[in-house]
Amino acid sequence: MRPARGILLIVLAVTVFSVMSAFVKAAGRVPAGEAVFFRSACALPIILIWLAMRGDLRHGLHTQNYRGHIYRSVAGTLAMGLGFAGLKFLPLPEVTALRFITPIMIVIFAAILLGERIRMVRLAAVLAGLVGVLIILWPRFDAGFAGAGQRELIGAGMVLASAGFAAFAQIAIKRMAGVEKTAAIVFFFSMTSMVLSLFSLPFGWVWPVGMEWFYLIGAGVVGGIGQILLTSSYRFSDAGTLAPFTYVSMIWSLLIGYFAFGEVPTWAMLAGAALIILSGVAIVLRERQLGIARTATRNVTKPR
Repeated sequence: MRPARGILLIVLAVTVFSVMSAFVKAAGRVPAGEAVFFRSACALPIILIWLAMRGDLRHGLHTQNYRGHIYRSVAGTLAMGLGFAGLKFLPLPEVTALRFITPIMIVIFAAILLGERIRMVRLAAVLAGLVGVLIILWPRFDAGFAGAGQRELIGAGMVLASAGFAAFAQIAIKRMAGVEKTAAIVFFFSMTSMVLSLFSLPFGWVWPVGMEWFYLIGAGVVGGIGQILLTSSYRFSDAGTLAPFTYVSMIWSLLIGYFAFGEVPTWAMLAGAALIILSGVAIVLRERQLGIARTATRNVTKPR
């Protein structure tokens, strides 16, 4: 394990993902489904080249769990599409902050779907994260359910749904862990999301013009690079060590939102985001502590 290299890679990954989100937001006229297509199609050649360089192109794409890949890919595609749609209604930092609720939803869904127990520490973290979401959304409720306020609430609902589907995707990956190779998970997701995005074609794709081509192709290229960096980071460090560094994306979202789109963060958004981040870090640290305890128990009870 080389944790320093893993941390560097995860920081680079969330940085380029922030740039990807900015590109999608900049191509505001382009529908979310079309943006998903460009994100997946333009990332696929980069991923294939990366797999070939690793020697995983032939053996890494073999799978015996097509159903698991379908569940993960459908959930991941919906998460991506709804997240892209939310960018058209809300400021970039607010979208990023609301997406941070994904680890909290993973805890909730894991309890429902996998029967995992939620003890006091994680329960408190979940409740704190939900309070953070309410703090962020409270000004939207005050704005009312008409006009701009309605649009913003719709956007917030899309982003929260995106976080929910992302949690489902992570649980599906967790079920496939140790059975399916990472290369297969990455490839099948990119391929499936590209195909699924075509179903949105009848709902009004547009022909990109001018800089929109650059934004859409750029989103795919940097998205593919980010996926490779993210996957590679876990080769050098464990998920518990890397997870807190994913919140660096909040800093980039604030900077990009302010300088590129003139989005000034509100105190409610900053306070809610801080609470969600703290609750997410608490969940990650607790999961890591429980993992160490389970490993120690297995080592003690292991027959010699």
